[in-house]
Amino acid sequence: MPTRPEGEHEVKGVPFRDPGDEGEAPAPAGPSGPAGQPPRVTWQKLTILPAVLAIVLLTTWLWFRNAELDSIAENALANGNVWLRLRQHIELTVISTFFVLIIAIPLGILLTRRRLRGAAPVAMALANIGQATPAIGLLALLVIWMGIGQKAALFGIVIYAVLPVLSNTIAGLKANDPTLLEAARGIGMSPLGVLGRVELPLAVPLILAGVRTALVLNVGTATLATFGGGGGLGDLITTGITNQRMSVLVLGSILTVALALLVDWLASLAELLLRPRGLEVRS
Repeated sequence: MPTRPEGEHEVKGVPFRDPGDEGEAPAPAGPSGPAGQPPRVTWQKLTILPAVLAIVLLTTWLWFRNAELDSIAENALANGNVWLRLRQHIELTVISTFFVLIIAIPLGILLTRRRLRGAAPVAMALANIGQATPAIGLLALLVIWMGIGQKAALFGIVIYAVLPVLSNTIAGLKANDPTLLEAARGIGMSPLGVLGRVELPLAVPLILAGVRTALVLNVGTATLATFGGGGGLGDLITTGITNQRMSVLVLGSILTVALALLVDWLASLAELLLRPRGLEVRS
């Protein structure tokens, strides 16, 4: 009987070799991971939406260059007022999102700990009240309490956007497999170690989805800051409505929509890149 080379076997008459034996080259690993695994971010994801936004903004700019504006419309758009309102809108979105994250994520973690789980329904009810309240009514109450300015607008935006991040943080941590947590404790990991190295990484996809929702909510809610003297692109929209200048209204609306789509696109990229590689489904 002929002798087979070392490492080669036969099953039902079909010879094969053990994977990884000497002489078999390992599968090459690409920049996105092992061979055969699709990249996290495709070129379509990187190019299509920015290209569409660039075309829309370029078309709007060309239209305004050739449009005949009266003195009222020119005054509303002159002296860098458009860039000022856009910068104020971005500041409102960034600052409010920062406060939402430092409030909602730690609070969500605390409410999933054993000692504070009983307070989770109360906290969720309060967050639901904050979002169920009409944004313009909430802003009006805050202006009465805090006065006119960005401070009242920021408080209103934060209250309105806490719910999605808080609820997703709690849901993501509660969805973790208890056997994995017990295994982590069984190998001697501390409670903080289990939280930082097991629970939070597993909950990252849901948390990031909540952050993405909050970002888009903040961009939209920031347009109402104009009613409390907070500035933003809402100033252009209200100016266009009150003065019946369609050109100013269209510009403010297009910039708001473009900013919301851009923020959502950036958040979707972050959601893909920050998701732990081990949680991705392989085909």
